[in-house]
Amino acid sequence: MTDPTGPSPEVEADAVEGGVVEGGVVEDDAVSVGSAVALHRLLDGAGRPPGAGDPLPPLWHWMAFVPRTTEADLGPDGHPRTGSLVTPPADLPRRMFAGGRLSFPAPARVGAELVRESRVRSSTEKAGRSGRLVFVTVSHVLRQDGRVVVDEEQDLVYRAPATGAPAPTDDPGPPADIGSWTWARDVTPGPTLLFRFSALTYNAHRIHYDRDYATGVEGYPGLVVQGPYQAMALAELCRARRPDRSLVRFEFRGLSPAFAGAGLRLRGRPDGDQVALAAFDEHGRMTMEARAAWTG
Repeated sequence: MTDPTGPSPEVEADAVEGGVVEGGVVEDDAVSVGSAVALHRLLDGAGRPPGAGDPLPPLWHWMAFVPRTTEADLGPDGHPRTGSLVTPPADLPRRMFAGGRLSFPAPARVGAELVRESRVRSSTEKAGRSGRLVFVTVSHVLRQDGRVVVDEEQDLVYRAPATGAPAPTDDPGPPADIGSWTWARDVTPGPTLLFRFSALTYNAHRIHYDRDYATGVEGYPGLVVQGPYQAMALAELCRARRPDRSLVRFEFRGLSPAFAGAGLRLRGRPDGDQVALAAFDEHGRMTMEARAAWTG
């Protein structure tokens, strides 16, 4: 890839519902009890679902602050034409959530008001195998009762419109020895799971629920499993294996698409206060890598 050469997406604070801070926006929302119950059951969680006032599991805040875009302002792929902070370049309308870094200084609570302050941290244009790309890092700081409960950076990638050719992906490398991991859980995300997860997170990207669009327009072999679902499933692996400990940090990076109906192999390798995590497809190719840290 080359060095940055082009313009960055602009900040559009005036286009957002909520307050305005210098270079960003402030919004308020909450994760409802109903949403927490629904996600618990979608993830086949053990025991009772979180109730009002209970700690919000890591990454479940993604059910709050959903896009408030009107239907008329959605692009052909289902993504908003403009976002709360970022307006993609006109020739790069396709957005991918490529990864992120999160810390959890204090537990958030189900049903309680969250206040989120968001801003663009960086924007870089590069040239990739598929053409021009713009990488944007967005910061979100969530507070509850005045305390920071989530400090998050999201890495977004903007690409050119779909051509119908096979979708480009980063090379995930040769198949891995997935038997060498300490923790293991295998799942098979099907179309209904993808649809329900998109509904809970208000993700209208058509590659996750519209098979004709995913295959005929984007060039994928099937429906694409959401990156946030994979990240959440890996965080849930930590929570299931060590329910006595709380995550304080989590970072992840998408490497290759995973597809509906195919096996997704979730793996973990704890080492002291940290755990290496990964998701693999049915062929042993790594689709996501992650790392978590927890308290005692």
